[in-house]
Amino acid sequence: MNLHNQLWASADILRGKMDASEYKNYLLGLVFYKFLSDLELRAVYEQANGKPDAYPSREVQFDELTDWHDDNADELRNTMHRKLGYFIEPQHLFFTLRNKASSYAFQINDLQSAFTELSRQGENFAGLFDDVDLRSTKLGSHDQQRNVTIMEVIKTLDEIDLFGHEGDVIGDAYEYLISQFAAGAGKKAGEFYTPQAVSKIISEIVSIGQEDLAPFHIYDPAMGSGSLMLNIRQFLKNPEKVFYHGQELNTTTYNLARMNLILHGVDREQMRLNNGDTLDEDWPTDEPHLFNAVVMNPPYSAQWSAAEKFLNDSRFESYGKLAPKSKADFAFLLHGFYHLQDRGTMGIVLPHGVLFRGAAEGVIRKTLLETGAIEAVIGLPANIFYGTSIPTVVLILKKNRASRDVLFIDASNDFEKQKNQNSLRAEDIAKIVDAYKRRESVEKYAHLATFDEIVANDFNLNIPRYVDTFEEEEQIDIVALSAEMTALNEEIARNEAEFLGMLDQLAVTDDTAALIAATKRIFGGGA
Repeated sequence: MNLHNQLWASADILRGKMDASEYKNYLLGLVFYKFLSDLELRAVYEQANGKPDAYPSREVQFDELTDWHDDNADELRNTMHRKLGYFIEPQHLFFTLRNKASSYAFQINDLQSAFTELSRQGENFAGLFDDVDLRSTKLGSHDQQRNVTIMEVIKTLDEIDLFGHEGDVIGDAYEYLISQFAAGAGKKAGEFYTPQAVSKIISEIVSIGQEDLAPFHIYDPAMGSGSLMLNIRQFLKNPEKVFYHGQELNTTTYNLARMNLILHGVDREQMRLNNGDTLDEDWPTDEPHLFNAVVMNPPYSAQWSAAEKFLNDSRFESYGKLAPKSKADFAFLLHGFYHLQDRGTMGIVLPHGVLFRGAAEGVIRKTLLETGAIEAVIGLPANIFYGTSIPTVVLILKKNRASRDVLFIDASNDFEKQKNQNSLRAEDIAKIVDAYKRRESVEKYAHLATFDEIVANDFNLNIPRYVDTFEEEEQIDIVALSAEMTALNEEIARNEAEFLGMLDQLAVTDDTAALIAATKRIFGGGA
């Protein structure tokens, strides 16, 4: 892929200068800035000429923009602000910076000025490029070295055709980077990037029965790059009427999510994102605070305060216990479930421990099961997430269900083994979703457990208790095996006799006599 090839080439320029977890910030920030710049060139061309069947070169588009800018700069700025929500001056466009880099006239201050100017254009862009530290000595010990480093990266990234890439550009770029450099870039990648296959499973399931809703409100309290929320559009009939609500603790990742949503054409009015601690303080508290879908892949078994004050928090007070201080899994789950509408669906990825651990977690799990909140438990294969090889489980939750049964799906053995990761194939995803829709038992794959079964298992949801995937070994026919061994021994005896006979026919010399005698003794043929 062009995207992957150019990212690899760009990473080569930065590799050795800094850790992979750092240089991905430079690459993703510059890819995003290139996208905004190239989108502006297209928008100007469309405004002047209508939408073409095929766009001319960027040189032609740039000439269109500069002609308009020279003629009436204020009109151009106002038109682009209405159309795009921003305007990048001609001297700050990625195309201009690329041309300067090609003629070795580029100065790092040109890019810093471009970032600063865009960051001033409203809340959507404020602080977006804070992690692209152009003054870092890791880029070079002095300005000229830093100029050369960034100049080479710009030239390489400019080869990417962002509009020719199908799918989630920022998400795909991020996934590619951490897959190639997992030892560095993926240090905590499992905390904030959900592989596309898992995103599709959750998105398709939570959309079932809600496909016609418009507007549709989705919430991710641990949103990472935002890709998990964005996937919902594939499964709704009115994808342009989705409203995105998300929170993220890590500022770098929060900015990544903002880039991702903007890159996907999400209007400012349709995104409500917050940089904060989901567990420490409830958010959102203003309307809407209940959502059609809640999706989440929180950091696994993270630490949280578990302070006594949370026993009076409306998110947790109904369960009598708090998630342990060393394992916040159920705290994330209860937070998300609290923000789910009565007719909505929630999907959350967690480690298997939430299915069977006791003490406070056992009390919380029992309450959820007694109220019918847990609708399905889906076991995924091990080693499908970057940054962790542990097997994970998707829990599907609903409010006010008529039944308290639970569907168990064991999809842990359905995957394609790749070089570093296991991968869910399209047929594996379809099999999971189909089993969820059918909601019936399938031998060695799915089991619809009654509430009485769950009570009998002491509210333990460990999947092997409900889905038996044991394969009995084929029984051995002792009589047939004995006959086969007898026939084999007879064949060996015949071959040995034949071999000894061949030795007798060999011409014997002084050098070979001793060797032949020793061989006969080994095979029982005498001296």
